[in-house]
Amino acid sequence: MPKPNSICVYCGSSDQGPDSHRQAAQDLGETLARNKIRLVYGGGQIGLMGATADAALANGGEVIGIIPQFLKDLEVGHAGCTELIVTDTMHERKRKMVELSDAFAILPGGLGTLDETFEILTWRQLRLHDKPIILVNIDDYWSPLLALIENQINENYVRAEHRRLYEVVDRVEDILPAITRSPVSEELVMSDRL
Repeated sequence: MPKPNSICVYCGSSDQGPDSHRQAAQDLGETLARNKIRLVYGGGQIGLMGATADAALANGGEVIGIIPQFLKDLEVGHAGCTELIVTDTMHERKRKMVELSDAFAILPGGLGTLDETFEILTWRQLRLHDKPIILVNIDDYWSPLLALIENQINENYVRAEHRRLYEVVDRVEDILPAITRSPVSEELVMSDRL
């Protein structure tokens, strides 16, 4: 895949995680800005979401935040975004994030991040999109999730070839190279039986 124009970042809205996670979010925002890649994200100004957006903006990047009205009221949408899109529902928000993005990078986060991660993985499995998905395994944060997926494969609920729906990297600087080498649909080994 060529260099993406925009990357959607899924990550937590909490400020309570380790400093290394916040640093990774800041590094990613800076990396996107310096590579002239637009950040698409959940629109909040707090937690890792806010840290990613702030770093992108501080380095001259373009930031598109997408947030439903009720979360804007709870979390306070990021007023500094290049564009803040306010939606009526979570479903509309997630759809818009997918439409505006060429790839997905997933930093540490909570239940909302898991929801977004599994939805975007499932959509790729079902061939509803063919955009790279990168799990950024900072401090082995996603290792328990990866172990769960391996268990699902071992128990025959997930096909082994579906490991190729995503790539795992340990460092922010490995995200862009992983995206550019991500396979496209004809290279993905897909069964007729999903």
